[in-house]
Amino acid sequence: MSEQSQEIPADKDKTDSADSVYRKLMRQGLWANNPGIVQLLGLCPLLAVTNTITNALGLGLATLFVVVASNSLISLIRHLVPQAIRIPIFVMIIASLVSCIQLLMNAFTYELYLSLGIFIPLIVTNCMIIGRAEAFASKNSIKHSAFDGLMMGVGFGLVLIILGASREILAQGTLFDGIETMLGDWAKILTITIYQADTSFLLAALPPGAFIIMGLIIAIKNAIDHRIKE
Repeated sequence: MSEQSQEIPADKDKTDSADSVYRKLMRQGLWANNPGIVQLLGLCPLLAVTNTITNALGLGLATLFVVVASNSLISLIRHLVPQAIRIPIFVMIIASLVSCIQLLMNAFTYELYLSLGIFIPLIVTNCMIIGRAEAFASKNSIKHSAFDGLMMGVGFGLVLIILGASREILAQGTLFDGIETMLGDWAKILTITIYQADTSFLLAALPPGAFIIMGLIIAIKNAIDHRIKE
């Protein structure tokens, strides 16, 4: 695993306040150890489906559900899982949760389900989820594991949304195009047209454009970190 093992001692509340633990987990998930722009995990779906903010939201919410639920379940059974077979059990739990979210999206957001395609079942292979299960959830309490999953999922989702919004604006001049596939026909009024373009900026809509924009986001984050350190 690319992530370092993390464990919060059982007597943590005796040495540090509970708030400091949650603040640390929040900072790790949203910024310092963000899975998208620091660990660079889950890049395949992150770059492939973020051509619109709607697709980014859909995948982000699905991933958030899976990582929070898997962290919670794995933390709950961590003392019952034999060390030698923990990884297959973790993968089985994650795969079951992904199957649930896939069936729900198929039933209630079918057009979005078709748009995301193979990248919904591929959530199972997202290294961020199995990494948090192994490095954190298998060693910590349910409340800390659930919060860690929440922050990691939100951090990953924010990168998806920023990338999706940037690509959609550059390629189509819109925001929330196709949002009705997630929220229903009424949501068409939420689509924002920023500018009218006779021809789209094709590079932004294609994977090479995603790589370029992702590189810029990482560069901005590193520049901010360097400025803070100075």
